Formats: sequence, C-alpha cells, structure tokens
Amino acid sequence: MLDKYFNITGLGSNMKTEIVAGLTTFATMAYILAVNPYFLSVAGMDYGAVMTATALSAVIATLVMALVAKLPFALAPGMGLNAFFAFTVCGVMGCSWQLALTAVFAEGIIFLLLTFFNVREAIINSIPTNIKHAISVGIGLFIAFIGLAHKDVGIIVPGQGIPVHLGDLHSPGALLCILGIIVIGVLLVRKVKGAILIGLLAVTVVGLIPGIGVTSLPKDGALVSLPPSLDPIFFKFVGLEEILSWKFVSILFVFLFVDMFDTVGTLVGVASKADLLDKDGRVPRVKQALFADAIGTTVGAVMGTSTVTTYVESAAGVAEGGKTGMTSLTVAFMFFLALFFTPLFTMIPAAASSSVLVIIGIFMMSPITKINFDDYSEFIPAFLTMIMMPLSYSIAEGIAFGMLSYVVLKVLTGRYKELNIPMICIALIFVLKYIYNIGE
Repeated sequence: MLDKYFNITGLGSNMKTEIVAGLTTFATMAYILAVNPYFLSVAGMDYGAVMTATALSAVIATLVMALVAKLPFALAPGMGLNAFFAFTVCGVMGCSWQLALTAVFAEGIIFLLLTFFNVREAIINSIPTNIKHAISVGIGLFIAFIGLAHKDVGIIVPGQGIPVHLGDLHSPGALLCILGIIVIGVLLVRKVKGAILIGLLAVTVVGLIPGIGVTSLPKDGALVSLPPSLDPIFFKFVGLEEILSWKFVSILFVFLFVDMFDTVGTLVGVASKADLLDKDGRVPRVKQALFADAIGTTVGAVMGTSTVTTYVESAAGVAEGGKTGMTSLTVAFMFFLALFFTPLFTMIPAAASSSVLVIIGIFMMSPITKINFDDYSEFIPAFLTMIMMPLSYSIAEGIAFGMLSYVVLKVLTGRYKELNIPMICIALIFVLKYIYNIGE
C-alpha cells in the first residue's frame, strides 16, 4: 500500500532504500534535539519543554511533507533562525521570548497565505535553471564548510590576519571527523548500502572510548524517559499592544526574509541533487512542500519553538537513494521515538555528524555538470551563488548575489526578455535589503 501511495517502485526505489535514507537523514539532524533547546534556553525558555516542542514540531511538519507533498525532505526548527531568535531578538534587542514566539507565529500565518496564493511557488519557479543547479552546489560547499568548521571538530578555524586556516588535526574531534570521512568514503567506493549511517554510528561508538571525550553514555544510565511537559512555553504569545510596534514588524520581516530564501534554496538544491526537478527545472508538488514548512512554523510557535524549516541534511537521505515521501515518513517516525529516547539520540557527537556533512557536500556538487559554462550571463550568476553561500555562511545571501547578478547581466547585455516579473521583483527586494541593511 505504501509502495503504491508513494510510487516507490515507479520512481526507481524500494522500501528498504527509503527507510535507510530516512534513518540517515534523521541521524544527521538529530543534533537539533540538543542544540535547539540549548539556544532557546539562553533566551529564558525551559530546556526540557523546548526539547519536546522541537521533536513534536518536526514530527508534524515532516508528516505533512511525507503524506501531502510526498517528497524526501525533513523539517525541524532551523539553525540560524533559532540563533537570531535567542541571541539577537532576545539578547541584543532585549525582547521577551514571548514576543519572539509571536513573531514566529505571525510568520507562519503569513507563509500559509503566501503559499495558498502561490506567491512562494512563483518565487521558486522564477529562479533560472542554472541558478537552481548552482544552489545545490553552493549548499554542498556550505554544509561541508559547516562540518569542517564546527567548534567541536576544528579542522577549519578562524585565522589571525586571514579569515580562516587549518586547525589542530591532532584533536579528538578532528581525528574522529577524518575517520568518519574515510570510513564512509571506503564504504561508498565498495557500494555498501547505508554507508553514511554506518559511518555515523561507527564514529559515535569510537567516540565512547574512555579518554577520547567527544561523547558519553547518559549519566544516569537511562536511555528511555517520558517527554518533558510543554506547559512552560505552550501558546505563550504577547498582547496586541506589543504586536503593533515597529520593533515587532522589523523582527517579523527578518524571520520572513531569511526563512523564505533558506527554504527555497534547500528545496531547490536537494531536489536538484535527487534528480526530482522536471524538464522545466521545477520542484514537483512544491506548493504542498511549502505548506508543510508553513504549517510546521505555525504549529511550532504554538508549541513553543522557533521557525521550522526544510533541512539541508535531507540531502543525506537523498544521497542514500531516498526519492519519496517514505523517506520523510521514516524521519517523522524517528522524531516521534526521539520523544522517549532523547538521551540516546543526543549521544551522536559533532565529529560524527560533521563527517557526514562533508560527504553530503561532496554529493551535492554533482549538478555542477548541468550548469552552462559557455554563457557568461548564466555562469557568472551561478558561480556567485555557489561561492557566496559558504563565504557569507548563508543560503539566502548566495541566492541574493546570484539573482541580482543574473538580472543585472541580462539587462546590461540587452537580454532582458529572458527575465520574468517574479525574478525582477525578487531582485528589487534584494536591492532594498542591502540598501537598508535588513537582517544585519
């Protein structure tokens, strides 16, 4: 029944591959169960309650993605946006976490409306095919850089006099990350199914060896527990008088802007890698996928967590052969289990997930062969898209540079007929962003 519903066989996959792909995606993003509660607890929110909200919002959003959009993408509270929530809105700006949650809830409602009226779909479809392929490559470079530069890995570290340089390769985190890359690489060469998941688990086991110190078993030895209550953070929104302020509007706009283009970039990039784009370069059932994102954000805010978005780690499952909603259904089930096995899932060390991110980055590079290198009005924007993602540490900024340069080059070379109205509107929005430093 599931095979028929998701068209697993028709898309050249099988149930085992889809389940392994889902397990792999979950394993690479399970860190959010520990990281998101930590970030939001800095803002004054209850750690345990946020952990429950994180898992539940991921379950609901990913279920919608699985059952409605039928795509192999997973969702959870997004990194970057949770940092903006905790450190900028609640830290630098001094706002309450209740105000920040209200802004996230408003963002979700607006995204539901924009999706219903096909605005977000129009934005995705307006992106030129070459830039869509470049987004996949750029995300690959970006997530590989994230893996290598993770503070607990330190293969790449901030430089003195130069932006970055090579870190201490003798540190346990760096050595285990390198070990993970080698193990996964060897298994891939030997065409072993589940190579990424096996490598991830292998590094986690090695990390448990006394003296290495990158991970450990739960202190109380308990691997199973009931999820903490949502009560401290459930439906905690501010009143109308705080909503009707410029501060609230500015916070809301940044949430909208960053999530909009991060989600667009992830959907397009991972779909390109999975070879899911149609002959016109469009993501199938993109409207339903965007609904999953908007529903996740809205419900997540009610439960008490920051913006829910499509995860770039979905590429890990795609790399294992995941092509259908069965992959994301597996991820949703694992997040549900995580509610009761949180101590177990949070044992995965950064060194293990970072090695996986590097391998995923390599996989994400393959669409570069589909980019038109001969037409510089296409290749220059594609290159800027690719290079700006890791250098600016933002998927959204990479898209901004790519789209702006694409429009400028087409106009200045007399090829403006190749542009469309949504593309021009997006470029104008990016121009306003840089003029007024929106989101900075």
